[in-house]
Amino acid sequence: MSEAQTETELVSIARDLTAFQQNILVILSEEAMYGLAIKRELESYYDAEVNHGRLYPNLDDLVELGLVEKSELDKRTNQYELTEKGRKAVLDRLDWVVGKYVTDEDRAADVRGLVDDALDA
Repeated sequence: MSEAQTETELVSIARDLTAFQQNILVILSEEAMYGLAIKRELESYYDAEVNHGRLYPNLDDLVELGLVEKSELDKRTNQYELTEKGRKAVLDRLDWVVGKYVTDEDRAADVRGLVDDALDA
């Protein structure tokens, strides 16, 4: 399989993810985390409880797609980490959102402000 085919498949996979799965990838962009830490981040974002029965099947799907790597921290705790393929999926989504949002210089300045704020944090 050529590199171009692999990139096309990645874009297709990334664009078929649910918003919930995309949010998991964004959370894991910051650092590797165990499941309950991801759950807390999602609950903070959604301002609502996230059930284990929703979180873990989605994490397993992301692992199966090669976007997230799962490793064992101890006998009871797994750690999840974004793969290079997962990082590219996040970038693809950001590229699409920014490309749709930035329609003039004012909106471009809005995005620059968000980036500057994130770098200052």
